[in-house]
Amino acid sequence: MSTHELAGQPAPESVLTDIPTLLQAYQANEPDPSVPAQRVSFGTSGHRGTALNHTFNEHHILAIAQAVCDYRNQAGIDGPLFLGMDTHALSAPAQATCLEVFAGNNVAVRMAADDGVTPTPAVSHAILTYNDGRTEGLADGVIITPSHNPPVDGGIKYNGPTGGPATPNATSWIETRANNLLDAELAGVQRIGYEQALRADTTYTYDFMGRYVDDLGAVLDMALIRESGLSLAVDPLGGAGVHYWQAIADTYDLPLEVLRTDIDPTFSFMTLDWDGKIRMDPSSPHAMQSLINLKDQYDVAFACDTDHDRHGIVTGSGGLMPPNAYLSVMVDALLNSRTQWASDVGIGKTVVTTRLLDRIAAHYSRPITEVPVGFKWFVDVLYDGTCGFVGEESAGASFLRKDGTVWSTDKDGIIASLMAAEITARTGQDPSQRYEKLTEQFGDPVYERIDAPATPEQKAVLKNLTPDLVKQDELAGEPIQAIRTQAPGNDAPIGGLKVETENGWFVARPSGTEAIYKIYGESFNGRPHLDQIHADAQALVNRAFDSADATA
Repeated sequence: MSTHELAGQPAPESVLTDIPTLLQAYQANEPDPSVPAQRVSFGTSGHRGTALNHTFNEHHILAIAQAVCDYRNQAGIDGPLFLGMDTHALSAPAQATCLEVFAGNNVAVRMAADDGVTPTPAVSHAILTYNDGRTEGLADGVIITPSHNPPVDGGIKYNGPTGGPATPNATSWIETRANNLLDAELAGVQRIGYEQALRADTTYTYDFMGRYVDDLGAVLDMALIRESGLSLAVDPLGGAGVHYWQAIADTYDLPLEVLRTDIDPTFSFMTLDWDGKIRMDPSSPHAMQSLINLKDQYDVAFACDTDHDRHGIVTGSGGLMPPNAYLSVMVDALLNSRTQWASDVGIGKTVVTTRLLDRIAAHYSRPITEVPVGFKWFVDVLYDGTCGFVGEESAGASFLRKDGTVWSTDKDGIIASLMAAEITARTGQDPSQRYEKLTEQFGDPVYERIDAPATPEQKAVLKNLTPDLVKQDELAGEPIQAIRTQAPGNDAPIGGLKVETENGWFVARPSGTEAIYKIYGESFNGRPHLDQIHADAQALVNRAFDSADATA
């Protein structure tokens, strides 16, 4: 797909969201349940949409909130529900709607005071610390966020008692129940007025920020960062962690400059992403251009997306790091420094994440757990300590406390960002320099994802690819070693196809949220080899489409 001519440039007024119109649409527009696109759909990170096209409106949130209450009842979850939200314009009205339903169902809600803005990792941390040592009365949570999506979007996701994204069984149950409520014109939704909900005996305020910030020393070496003499900076990108960063700097006396603390629901301060849209994606060089421009002023700088579950790392020596590169640096640093972790603690990755992690883990004699796309697949291995670190190529990661116990079971962009400072302080090299050392030792992979338009029918074909579709014995001149439609770490379907050789691989799979398909590829033999991998993969996809058309 082509790059927009204004990518990386400041957002012009013409692209800014009309916030009053968006908020009015949230209240006024009603979804038509007979239209598939307007029904509730829980993807890899909950339900997302926009009020303007009837995909994220008050009716959706009423139905989803009631479905969460009904799920809790049938699952026997009767502890408090931790409720958080990010700074997207639709998040505040959606949180108000949720609270009206939760209070109407006598659910004990714990939410932040004042504006209620709370990062995703702080909600996960709150659930886990509350449930620690409990066997009944367990807590869960709801987070209202569309992650790094454009300002016009809204999102909502449910996290279970293990702190992270709910299991597919749970989200499927909630999705089905919510759609049944939409079909029934919301009959069965129990709701009270917002002011009454705020005053309800079941509504409490909770100090998410204080408890999260005060506990950071258990997962990071904050003293090492404090005494490092480094020059550090962070851009919260107007997200849910805007107040957290100054609290972190003050609590631990860090050499950290917080570059921006304003909240603007239009996110007018952003530079445009690759397609000319505003998107708070800390792994995008176009969206991160403002921070990249400052790279020579700081040893390390970082940013997080709107709900602070993703990270972006900018170094003085290399600029913005590709997510796979920084994941590799973190793995090496953690396995070097976390001496209290058990010797058999492994590394988790998704099927589309760099194989450099496998080589580093093998060097340390640590097992690799490879799972499908979606952080929900990492919850159990973090919760029970099977994996010390888990990461995905889209800049999401989390890791255990220094003592080897669970910290968060959702993505945590805050600790991933601060880990860049710890690495630099500990080694005297910034993460870009550390990555160069790793590639000298383990090989220098070339990685690329290619997107292409796809019809719903084509996406269905890709989702159901089978190994017998691969007729050739070689991929880009190398013998094929494995053909997978299920992840080796948990045998769950990957929603596509993965083909592997000794020095390369590709994954072809449809997008869960856009009318596109994706081909991920990686080669340890250089760019020409990767180009051939992509060409062979594209030919295979085209054959699948042609075969489907011929039998239609």
